[in-house]
Amino acid sequence: MMKLNVEPRKRFLALDTSTAILGVAITENGRLLHETNASGERNHSVHLLPIIEQALQATGTTPAMIGGIAVGLGPGSYTGTRIAVTAAKTLAWAWKVPVAGISTLQALAWGGLAAALKQQVEPSGAGEPAEQEPAGTGPDWIIPLLDARRGQAYTALFAADGEHAPRRLEPDAIRLMADWVLDLTDRLKQAEAEGRKPRAIWFVGETLLLGSGESTGLLRETGNVLVVPYELEGRWAGYLGEERLQAGNDDLHSLIPNYTQLSEAEANLRRSGEGGLNQ
Repeated sequence: MMKLNVEPRKRFLALDTSTAILGVAITENGRLLHETNASGERNHSVHLLPIIEQALQATGTTPAMIGGIAVGLGPGSYTGTRIAVTAAKTLAWAWKVPVAGISTLQALAWGGLAAALKQQVEPSGAGEPAEQEPAGTGPDWIIPLLDARRGQAYTALFAADGEHAPRRLEPDAIRLMADWVLDLTDRLKQAEAEGRKPRAIWFVGETLLLGSGESTGLLRETGNVLVVPYELEGRWAGYLGEERLQAGNDDLHSLIPNYTQLSEAEANLRRSGEGGLNQ
């Protein structure tokens, strides 16, 4: 009699195409087995499935070994985000496995902080404070940045929690950078007054949004600011996905990208529609 394979499905596939980097990873019990991070935002739709196939072959992974799929929901590129979400939903349906949507910004925050700590990044910005501010005692703050054009960023605020995933303090959203820095400065002053000043403040991701450093000037008056250019790596979507899949998966049919705003085409269409109604 043929012996059936009853081994539990332990491996997880992670996908994220929300940024200029196409990230694919395979993890197992919190351990990275394989990762591909390919540049070229305009070609994500062409390369995603071949890269997934290469990852499966490189690790000797069959669909029967996959226990779930994690996918970055954005925010980020409007078209790019849809590519990974569509692929994840299709594969989850075909392989009969659960799927979990994760925040691209949370993955960016976790990966950026890990990269910075590995490199022992020094404080950076436009000049140094006249006097060294005393270090805070609260958890580090992590602010991921993705360019949303016109002085805006896809961003959020997280608190570092040791080796675990960053804990969310503010939701993913599209924000004007100038206003966002002011909001963060006010929040920092409040935290300092309450004895919860963070030890350090990390800007990670597409940090050119900070310009030459002027936009962090207010923050530098009350905090230790570190700037870490970083491109998303697929493994962090994988680690977040494992946690979420083990806690409970998302409904396959209701899983949608987190755009945080209308696409430019939709916004133009809506404006033209409103104009027509007003004529």
